Order: sequence, then C-alpha cells, then structure tokens
Amino acid sequence: MAKTTLKTPSVLAFEAKLLPSDALMFAGNWEKNEWAPIIVGEKAVRGTISNRLKAAMANDPAKLDAEVSKANLQTVDIAALDHQSDTLKLQFTLRVLSELHVPSTCNSPEYQQALAEKIQAYQQEDGFAELAKRYAQNIANGRFLWRNRVGAEKVMVKASAEGKAFTFDCHDFSLRNFDDNSSVNELADIIQKGLTEGHALIKIEAFSQLGEAQSVYPSQELVMGGGKGDKSKFLYQLNGQAAMHSQKIGNALRTIDTWHPAVEGVGPIAVEPYGSVTNRGAAYRQPKESTDFYKLLDNWMIKDKAPEKDQQHYIMAMLIRGGVFGE
Repeated sequence: MAKTTLKTPSVLAFEAKLLPSDALMFAGNWEKNEWAPIIVGEKAVRGTISNRLKAAMANDPAKLDAEVSKANLQTVDIAALDHQSDTLKLQFTLRVLSELHVPSTCNSPEYQQALAEKIQAYQQEDGFAELAKRYAQNIANGRFLWRNRVGAEKVMVKASAEGKAFTFDCHDFSLRNFDDNSSVNELADIIQKGLTEGHALIKIEAFSQLGEAQSVYPSQELVMGGGKGDKSKFLYQLNGQAAMHSQKIGNALRTIDTWHPAVEGVGPIAVEPYGSVTNRGAAYRQPKESTDFYKLLDNWMIKDKAPEKDQQHYIMAMLIRGGVFGE
C-alpha cells in the first residue's frame, strides 16, 4: 500500500509541559530565616526633560531653555528592601508534565501518529536528558532572578522535590554555557522523570543579597489603552505584594537554545519559533536559512529529513514550551 503523504494539519497545538507559578518577593537578612512581604508603593518624582528633541528645538538655545525648564512630573510604582533588610527572597513552584507525544489539539490523525512516533523515538534515545540538565542548570544559576541577580554579593537557590532538597551557589554556574556540572544531576533527574513518566512538582526559593534598602525588580505591567492617569510605571503585585509573572520565570527557564546559528557572543536564548530576542531586536532563527521551528518541523515530518541532534533538542524544547503550530 502506498505511503500516505503527510500534510501539516490546519489545527495543531501543544500544552506547555513546564508550568511555573508567579513568584512572590520577600525581604529579610542573609543570616536570618525571617521574611516579610515586599509591598509595592508609589512615589511622585520631578524629573528633567531628557528625551531626544527635534533638531529645530535642540539647535535653538531659547527654545531648548524653555523646553528643559519644564518639570517632568511622574508618579511611579516602587519596590525595595526596607532599611533593616539586605536580601531578596523569590519564591515559586514549577510543575513538570509528561506525555509530550499527545498534542492538545490535532485535526490530522495520520500526522499526529507520525509525530508521536518521532517524539517517542527521541524519548527512547535521549530521554529528555539534555533538556532536563539545561532546565536544572537555569534553576541552579538563578537566571530567573533577572536584574535582581546583577551585582549581588551572594546568590543562592534552594529547590525541593520528592523529599529531596538541593542548595546551589548561583555563582558556581555559568549563564553563558551548559557545561557538564554534576551538582545539578539529581535535580535534572527529577525534571527528566516528570517529562517522561508522570509529573513533578518542584518548590524553588532564591536568595539575592543586594544590600540594605536596595531596589528590587518585579515584573512591570503593560497597561493597554486608557486609564493610566499620571502614573508612568506599574509593577506587578499580588494583593499588594511585589511579584514576577510566570511568563518571565518561564522565559528564563527555557533560555537553553545554544543551537541557533547566531554569531559568537550571543549565548543561550529563550526557545522561540524564530529565535526572537526582543531586547536586541533580532530573530536568530531565520526561515530563509531553514533554522526556524516551522521549517525544521516540516522538513522532519513532511519531507522525512531528520534534523541534526542539536536541532531535535530544539524542536522538543519548542513542543515542551507549547503553542499553536498548525497551518
């Protein structure tokens, strides 16, 4: 019987298999285990006009003097340690789910079966070991702290799951590469087991010694449309407590793509269909180079051209990320 020619389904979607919660922020001291919620506050500031001006105004001294003499009045949200606290504590949980080979939606049974066979073959050969190790290292290095990690005297992560507890000195781990580091192996095993056998729930606490009364950096809210009033900066909060979005935590955990074709110096980027890094204004996986997720997946599924092992890791990480991938 002739082999059925596969076509990309019009409807294909995968649910995320790494599910971080929102992260709450607390203030305390490195030497003590006493923590209080960091409450988001407000302050009004009188700033200066510092934006780039049009040439006609910038080159006219009288107009420039008139413009910069105006007060730049702003109200902003603020979050900081109190004057008796020197350490930020960030706390969240991470669920890891299995059955990656089962999409949440697919309207082509033939395609679904073929894709499931490829995912299961990958799982049998690799067991998600490489991906689990990288996710574990991004927990151990505290990448999810983002700006709250920069310049800290000490940074430590505690993780617990399945009755086991792990403590990591974040400065022992690189943010630039994923060299073998045996100290994350046990945590990686738990993540791997969650991806392959059932599920795992990991509790994560990070500690960053920033200094007394230093600012901390929760997620910043995007306010759509009107209703902003005079406030120019909104910080994410849960019942008044400073917090970070689960999406921001998830982006850090999946910053494992070192298989992209970008120039040296870029380092790992978050797993995204086009390798997009918004703060650099760049997409490092270009369709014209056939390195984006859709071209790689179609070549594998439709043309039966198996990608290199590194790109298979990337494809599986994309499916773990989840999303809508149909035609």
